[in-house]
Amino acid sequence: MPSCATTTLVSKFSVFPDQKSNLPDLKLSVSDLPMLSCHYIQKGCLFTKPSIPTHTLIPLLKSALSRTLSLFPPLAGRLTTDSDGYVYITCNDAGVDFLHANASSYKISDLLSSLDISPSFKEFFTFDSKVSYSGHSSPIVAVQVTELADGVFIGCAANHAVTDGTSFWNFFNVFAQLCRGGCKGLHMVPDFTRDSVLISNCVLRLPQGGPKVTFDADAPLRERIFSFSRESIQELKARVNNRKLTEDKAVELMMKNSNDYYQKENGKVATIFENWFKTEVNSKPQLATETVEISSFQSLCALLWRAVTRARKLQASKMTTFRMAVNCRHRMKPKLESYYFGNAIQSVPTYASAGEVLSMDLRWCAEQLNKNVREHDDSMVRKFIEDWENNPRVFPLGNPDGASITIGSSPRFPMYDNDFGWGRPLAVRSGKANKFDGKISAFPGRDGSGAVDLEVVLAPETMAGLECDAEFMLYATTQL
Repeated sequence: MPSCATTTLVSKFSVFPDQKSNLPDLKLSVSDLPMLSCHYIQKGCLFTKPSIPTHTLIPLLKSALSRTLSLFPPLAGRLTTDSDGYVYITCNDAGVDFLHANASSYKISDLLSSLDISPSFKEFFTFDSKVSYSGHSSPIVAVQVTELADGVFIGCAANHAVTDGTSFWNFFNVFAQLCRGGCKGLHMVPDFTRDSVLISNCVLRLPQGGPKVTFDADAPLRERIFSFSRESIQELKARVNNRKLTEDKAVELMMKNSNDYYQKENGKVATIFENWFKTEVNSKPQLATETVEISSFQSLCALLWRAVTRARKLQASKMTTFRMAVNCRHRMKPKLESYYFGNAIQSVPTYASAGEVLSMDLRWCAEQLNKNVREHDDSMVRKFIEDWENNPRVFPLGNPDGASITIGSSPRFPMYDNDFGWGRPLAVRSGKANKFDGKISAFPGRDGSGAVDLEVVLAPETMAGLECDAEFMLYATTQL
């Protein structure tokens, strides 16, 4: 990549809905309010270069965005706080930011060639370090379209107190669909009702000027995408569910997934694998007290939990935490609509000492995660709400004790169903927002086969340990 490569702003516009909103003010829920201290969500898609010229592309995208905002009036509004301290989204058609940028020094191959995520992607988003409370005075959404030498990146920053991942990707998908060919067959219309148990009479008291992020946004970090093929995940799930992984199959996986990367290690990692086989592959499984089918994703999370804990070299007595963002829409009674607009997530923590995570088998770790997710039903959702109402607070995002993992996003989100008219994305990437040691984002694989990509953010020394972890790299692939 050229050392002089930079991104320059070509133009900036305000885009307004093409129809006036008739929605009333929408009160922030007990899932929305804690996000006021989080950065805006920053997610976007990398595409090949469209055949249409720039002077046609930019107006086309602006027009599609205007029509999309008419279907998502809260995104064109602003936050307001009334005299009692309640925070609302005022759907006042105040508009969003639309930026056109040029980065013709970058090629797609440059951006996707390195093992670590290219830092250049961070230039393709606006609203860096903007806290969601800023939505009182700033747009709720900003879209940046960045032209590359042979591609285009469409990046979106969205207020996290207004949207969760489900709502974000619904908006992004509708934006793409309207750009591609109008609203015929549109089935992802958002639901703006505010009559569930998530709407509370409790007030979140905030400091003058609003809250700050709860983590060090300037700490040194490394970011990588680890890909897991459908076949690797199936093998992992089989192992976690005590369907024994043979040594021959393990060797096959190791060679398929890791050969190119580990040729550089002069046999170092091969020795690690050899030692791991002696103690792990042919060992007897620690059987569960009851037979519970562990899902593919929970199996993957258990693998990650063990590997990161091992890479951190924690004392056996150190308590570790694995946090999973759980979608509550279908867990509540009555259920929320699938396209309920807003945050409808709760962070479910699972605790275990480092000694337990590393001495017990992978099945045991997966069971702990499975149990907490399985038990997160309507009564547990209400228990979490009651706990927050007893102590209203912002979400403590971060890793203050050095032993936490927080996994968000979801491989179920339709991130690659975004064809703006010239093909599906080549890759999904995020910006600087909400990055800290132990933050993991789960993306679907591009091919739609059931593969999963994990965007892993770790302290540099921990990432180095993860890259040499035999158990983890047995299943992970190092290329897109």
